[in-house]
Amino acid sequence: MTKPVITFFNNKGGVGKTSLVYHLSWMFAEQGKRVVAADLDPQSNLTAAFLDEDTLEELWKEETRPNTIFRAVKPLSDIGDAAEPELKKISDYLYLLPGDVALSRFEETLEGEWLKSLGKDNPRPFRILTGFWRTMQLAAKKAEADMILVDVGPNLGAINRSVLLATNYVIIPLGADLFSLQGLKNLGPQLSDWRKDWKERRDKWRDKWPEPSLDLPDGEMKPSGYLCQQYGVRLDRPVKAYDKWSKRIPAVYRKNVLDETPKDMTPAEDPYCLATLKHYRSLMPMSQEHRKPIFKLTSADGAIGAHGNAVQSSYRDFKELAEKIAQVTGVK
Repeated sequence: MTKPVITFFNNKGGVGKTSLVYHLSWMFAEQGKRVVAADLDPQSNLTAAFLDEDTLEELWKEETRPNTIFRAVKPLSDIGDAAEPELKKISDYLYLLPGDVALSRFEETLEGEWLKSLGKDNPRPFRILTGFWRTMQLAAKKAEADMILVDVGPNLGAINRSVLLATNYVIIPLGADLFSLQGLKNLGPQLSDWRKDWKERRDKWRDKWPEPSLDLPDGEMKPSGYLCQQYGVRLDRPVKAYDKWSKRIPAVYRKNVLDETPKDMTPAEDPYCLATLKHYRSLMPMSQEHRKPIFKLTSADGAIGAHGNAVQSSYRDFKELAEKIAQVTGVK
């Protein structure tokens, strides 16, 4: 039985994808769910959030084992299949499928196989295109995980397309600005095209081989909500720029991502808005320094006074967000 894959995706950078996956992975684990956090961004920022530089250096130095996502799928570039990946145990309920800066080398391979997959007679392109899916499912089986949370890079390239083929649910982090809205207008139609193109390829293959030995993902890519970054605050009122752009998000999301009739409302009124994320300002560098989520910071880490109160607030915020995501994705 496959485990649900939840990917946090936006083709615009700087919207907090990596931080979200990092903190939600910890929060789901805190709630007793077994989680694989998968780093499929060639920049490997999620891996760097979990592991210190010495550990990373040792990890990337050992090139003969499938200890990163790239090394697990690398045999696909030759004549092999995806290997069972080695995971980094972060806690009893949380495991990391490490990223690798070398993953960008797989982009050209995936692009070429996407074109070849239009043919009916060769299963090899399908095996390569679904390598990420099989690798993540092998990781989930190994960790006995309930869910897989995925971080990807901010682009619409071949790597992300193959990640999305493996994805059941897509959550879109957004900033309240013109660039995020333009990115959303691009992202929605692209997801629709990928979903349609994959269905065409998969159906042709299944018509040719009604009982194939190669399992293929459905490529659901179901949009399951969005998250807004919080505005800057002056005298407890949102700055005008945030207010201007945030009010447009619900309509743009409905029209371009869901293909629904736009509605005039604010994100706070929109059921598709899963949360408005706070900045947590100085807590974030403190979190990065101590390699723990902000809601696990203690007074020994420097979280005292107002910082201590913010830590408690962050726990409530991420707990509520994790519960909403579990609800919209049906994760038990």
